[in-house]
Amino acid sequence: MAGTSLLALIDDIASVLDDVAVMSKVAAKKTAGVLGDDLALNAQQVTGVSPDRELPVVWAVALGSLRNKAILVPAALAISAFAPWLVTPLLMVGGAFLCFEGFEKLAHKLLHAKTEDDAHHAELTEALANPDIDIRAFERDKIKGAVRTDFILSAEIIAITLGTVADQPFGTQFAVLTTIALVMTVGVYGFVAGIVKLDDGGLHLSRKAGESAFARLQRATGRGILRAAPWLMKGLSVVGTAAMFLVGGGILTHGLPGAHDLIHGVAHAAGGIAGIGPVLEALVPTLIDGVTGILAGGVVLAGVKLVGGGLRALRAGT
Repeated sequence: MAGTSLLALIDDIASVLDDVAVMSKVAAKKTAGVLGDDLALNAQQVTGVSPDRELPVVWAVALGSLRNKAILVPAALAISAFAPWLVTPLLMVGGAFLCFEGFEKLAHKLLHAKTEDDAHHAELTEALANPDIDIRAFERDKIKGAVRTDFILSAEIIAITLGTVADQPFGTQFAVLTTIALVMTVGVYGFVAGIVKLDDGGLHLSRKAGESAFARLQRATGRGILRAAPWLMKGLSVVGTAAMFLVGGGILTHGLPGAHDLIHGVAHAAGGIAGIGPVLEALVPTLIDGVTGILAGGVVLAGVKLVGGGLRALRAGT
């Protein structure tokens, strides 16, 4: 009897772990859209930090990220347990915020000249060269800003994950949310650490001495890394922005009553087109999600600007 009970317990645990693994994979796919922007933003946060202080700063931000998730995971579980009706509205708000954030980045690129960004970078470099600047205070400001950014992005990740496991038992919810929180933190900040030290690795390889074929290969690899590093950052930013529209738009279309069935019907109709039907059927939902994300982001940004302008006008009037 005891042996049978033990085997049943082991089977239950294995079943739960299997569910957790499957749900974690699903949640990871859904939250992957946030990661490109998360990586780019956090890598940019250490811009201007002394090279020998980059990794300590990344480590400090990673610890801050863990503290953020230690707040967000219990809050998500409490919402799921006591106010499950809030999950969908929170997801919709998170999706709208993703679209807003993506559209704001797009608008900044289109409306701000490159000379403005170059001037800001030059101003930052000049300030850091000033011996009167307190570098540790500068680092603390960088860390605080990065942790605030992480809180928003982590909230988006946890909200999306919660929506994925909302109908699962409490134990599975806890396991999946904890797994995603830990994996995302380790993965994001491990990769951020690699990105910010990439140019150092390239510089080290480019200075390898010797005339052997291997030494020449190392120097060529180092020079290639130095040339590729800035493009990697730009690529992450572009991918992150596109993913924000796709993920945010996807959340909104899934949350709007009837929208999912309508998109499925359009995709099915496109699938009937001779030759390219199967390709269109696969692409149409993604394209609709992306267009929805862009439109929603534009509407939210316009609303924020109008409200902000109105508040400034009220303050000026008083």
